Amino acid sequence: MVKVATINILFDLEEWTQRRDLLVKGLAAQNADLIALQEVVTLPEDTGAWLAEELDMPYVYFVPKANHEENSLSEGIAILSRYPFVQQEMLVLEGQNRVAQYVQVVVDGQPFVLCNGHYYWYPGSHPGRDIQVQQILDWLGQLPPELPVVAVGDFNGTPETSAIALMRQQFTSAYAAHHGQEPVYTCPTPLVRRNWQKVLWHAFRNLRFNRTLRPWRGTLDYIFVNHHLRVKNCQLILDQPASNSRTLYPSDHFGIMADLEILH
Repeated sequence: MVKVATINILFDLEEWTQRRDLLVKGLAAQNADLIALQEVVTLPEDTGAWLAEELDMPYVYFVPKANHEENSLSEGIAILSRYPFVQQEMLVLEGQNRVAQYVQVVVDGQPFVLCNGHYYWYPGSHPGRDIQVQQILDWLGQLPPELPVVAVGDFNGTPETSAIALMRQQFTSAYAAHHGQEPVYTCPTPLVRRNWQKVLWHAFRNLRFNRTLRPWRGTLDYIFVNHHLRVKNCQLILDQPASNSRTLYPSDHFGIMADLEILH
């Protein structure tokens, strides 16, 4: 068995001190073996390294967005692990300076691959995201076919979009496999209501792309597994507010956790 979690932790460090405590508490309760993070920043605080230390996860692989400047604010993705990395690789994706990464670890003598990504942002289907997902499928397709592979992250695409349909051709959504459907939504959480600028931005975006002022929410985050894995459990995590505030959440995304059985 291996437990995997994924969460977009939000690059905006406003209220980070409060949010990071909620992140640690929520992630520690899951006791995951591997955690994939998106929107990790390294300045003024390395959010991924801080979480890894607090969670006592000694192995961290951070990949910044493409074309970042050295010694400047760097946003990217990271994988935290309780298992040493046997292999770690990264891939520059086409468009928006996006990147993906994977690590290979050994779980109870069995090789296991976790791929993490943060994909092209655009409401609805977009050829840019389709290209990136195809890059990932081609990349992972170069791995030995007997390897258990999990691909997670913030796909920035809702379940009906073409990129998610493309992923489903070769992978199975863990949440949908366990529940019969995807979650109602994973983004945004009520955290966005704490900042009027974010409220206005979401309203403008919704009016422009969806032609409505009704608040948008949808599922953007997934755990995809190949046929060498059986989903024993899959749940939303980090989906509860702070005890003293109904709008203070760990992030503007919920996380997802899956308990996976490696099929020998």
